[in-house]
Amino acid sequence: MTSDESKADSPREAALNEHYGVTDLGDEILAALEAAGKDVDALTRDDIASFDEFHIRGREATREVADLAAVEANSRVLDIGCGIGGPARTLASEFGCDVVGIDIVEEYCRAATLFTDRVGLTDEVRFQRGNALDLPFEDETFDVVWFEHTLLNVEATEAAVEEAGRVCRPGGTLALYEIYAGPRGEPVFPVPWASDASLSHLDPPERLREIVLGRGFDEIAWRDVTGPSLEWFRNVVESMRSRPADAPPPLGLNLLMGSETPVKAANVVRNLEEDRIAVVQGVYERVS
Repeated sequence: MTSDESKADSPREAALNEHYGVTDLGDEILAALEAAGKDVDALTRDDIASFDEFHIRGREATREVADLAAVEANSRVLDIGCGIGGPARTLASEFGCDVVGIDIVEEYCRAATLFTDRVGLTDEVRFQRGNALDLPFEDETFDVVWFEHTLLNVEATEAAVEEAGRVCRPGGTLALYEIYAGPRGEPVFPVPWASDASLSHLDPPERLREIVLGRGFDEIAWRDVTGPSLEWFRNVVESMRSRPADAPPPLGLNLLMGSETPVKAANVVRNLEEDRIAVVQGVYERVS
């Protein structure tokens, strides 16, 4: 869910790492998996599916966006704001892609590499620390550039899309799965991507489309998925509320969001219900 700023020691980068970067995250998750009875030396993607993709509707949504974008086998994909690598592993394992993931959060990159190795996808997926505003790649390197709940932490959406266009080959694809600003006020915080407004940067839908279309892309698809997103998060909140107080911690997004998970999840539901935020999937072709 992250990627921003171009200077390694910028205050904003430090703030994003503080918000997302649980110390020794990979080891903490491995310990939770082992406590839940998983064989951490023989993990499968199904073993980590409940927390692997840090965005609304998880792996199901990644598959939807890949299908909407008609992602082809052997495509070279750049996943900007890759988190702990779940979408990249889905694109590699299920769609036959060669994927590079970048994230501003160092602990995410470490955990992404760890779990990719554990599930046997090291040859197909690689990760490195990087940011949306200064991509460390040559022009026209990728067939697909992928944003999944990433732009919500980026102040300069224009610059991020400009960079995406630079590294995307002509005729290539820009795939978006993003939260955008709703018409009825600012979000209620905290939410998964920000504890307060300082890290939350949501564009209105018309502004997001204008930015992309103004930077060498044609729109192929734009699909509002707020309804299923709200239903999914309501189920998440209900599951947490109905969990017995003495039950062990679940293997879920709490592993990434920590003790504030119930509050953050409830606030996402409220924000969706009150039209403070909405969710979209978009696909664009680079034409110039």
